[in-house]
Amino acid sequence: MALVQELVERVTAWFGDAARDLPWRAADRTPWGVLVSEVMLQQTPVVRVEPVWREWMRRWPTPADLAAAPTADVLRAWGRLGYPRRALRLADCARAVVERHDGEVPRDEDALRALPGVGEYTAAAVRAFAFGRRAVVVDTNVRRVQARAVTGVALPAPSYTAAERRLAASLVPDDDATAARWAAASMELGALVCTARVPHCDDCPLRTTCAWRLAGFPADEHAARRRTQAWEGTDRQVRGRVMAALRGAESPVHRALLADAGPPDQLDRCLAGLVEDGLAETDDAGRYLLPA
Repeated sequence: MALVQELVERVTAWFGDAARDLPWRAADRTPWGVLVSEVMLQQTPVVRVEPVWREWMRRWPTPADLAAAPTADVLRAWGRLGYPRRALRLADCARAVVERHDGEVPRDEDALRALPGVGEYTAAAVRAFAFGRRAVVVDTNVRRVQARAVTGVALPAPSYTAAERRLAASLVPDDDATAARWAAASMELGALVCTARVPHCDDCPLRTTCAWRLAGFPADEHAARRRTQAWEGTDRQVRGRVMAALRGAESPVHRALLADAGPPDQLDRCLAGLVEDGLAETDDAGRYLLPA
């Protein structure tokens, strides 16, 4: 228990000086703004999210505002953040908040998880960062900090394990304020210092106690199980090109004008997938456009 307390104290003290000045952390933040930020930040770096988040909150500062927005406007505003289905889920989430909770983001974690597009992590993050309540907030950054500082391994397993879940819960302080601060601080440590490829160990508040460092920095035991997919030539790349063309078009687009997005068979597959996912639709002439 004393070791856990020391770990928490070191990381939260470091956070006091190192925390980035992000708009969704500001004193005037809203629960809706925090929820939007968490969805946008999934697999997307802060530097890309911040300008989109600011514009999004200017246009749709409440769930009711987004719930009433045309789908085409939502997808255009999402821009090049990637994984545009997240934009559709956010719009669905906004409508659910309006219908089920009178337009107010709920505080209860189970109620949050019942919203479209809100999973275990996002619900816990909103509870901690929007409402300052105790929650077990674990993203890839937190997993990496835990793996190195406590478990003594280079990187966590490819999939979140039950042992990690238990460890994460054991590290969360009992009181709401300290728990919420720990959630933000441990995540920030992983994002800025305990990074995946080149950790900045000399700048780490846990450098004298880190189990991985004390063990001599053993190699990643799961390296063979990690797969990385090249971006060039993937369906994601082709879908991204098509979505960019549709966002920029003032009228429906003929398939022939999308030919540069990818090889014919791949393009047809990606177009069908975008329509099935609700990210595009066709008119009576078979042209493609963003959903209304």
